[in-house]
Amino acid sequence: MKELTLSQILEEAFERARDLDAPLGARLESFAESVRMASPAFAEAVDRLVLRLNLNGSGATAPAVGDPMPSFMLPDDQGRLVTLEALLAKGPVAVSFHRGHWCPYCRINTNALAQAQCNVEPIGGQIVAITPDLQHFTTALKSDAAAKPFPILTDVDNGYALSLNLAIFVGQEMQKYMKNAGWDIAPYQGNDAWILPIPATFVVGRDSIIRARFVDPDYRKRMAIDIIVDALKAC
Repeated sequence: MKELTLSQILEEAFERARDLDAPLGARLESFAESVRMASPAFAEAVDRLVLRLNLNGSGATAPAVGDPMPSFMLPDDQGRLVTLEALLAKGPVAVSFHRGHWCPYCRINTNALAQAQCNVEPIGGQIVAITPDLQHFTTALKSDAAAKPFPILTDVDNGYALSLNLAIFVGQEMQKYMKNAGWDIAPYQGNDAWILPIPATFVVGRDSIIRARFVDPDYRKRMAIDIIVDALKAC
């Protein structure tokens, strides 16, 4: 029997983690443990990356609770320009930064956010995701969602993430491991800068003020769904 590649092993692990009947955090931890079992060297490289980013204070100066959320105008997967102001005119928004359609952690998070739509829409809240992927790749992220999808916008060359101090350089070591896992991000972003956003979520009230915030250089962690829903209810 032919031995599975690392890419195939991780794809199977992603599907198992995504389909767990468990909170988002537990699903993410399940996949992280699968990576550690499949490739301890890869997991250790991620640990070193996270340590470097934390030592450098990456993401620490991103907008905080009580700050106004900087405006944006970004294209959706149909090329339509979407602004923060237009979204807030309809109600509070949870703005969630994702690394890309290729990232299993982002795919698990997207699935959980899509499932939360039934709790978000009745209270007038909205979810919007932002990724540096080119527009035709964002449809792949939508297809992973098991419920009604939400807008996924393209942050060209990470321009918006850079303005929020959320963009980081992956580094040569991680480039090697990511490519080995089948995640060569250059074609997805249309450049070879190897810059990614720190996964972050901002819950923004209709007055543009940030009511809740999650920023963590460890991309294996995301804002809990119940915290997002509760923050949108409180707006």
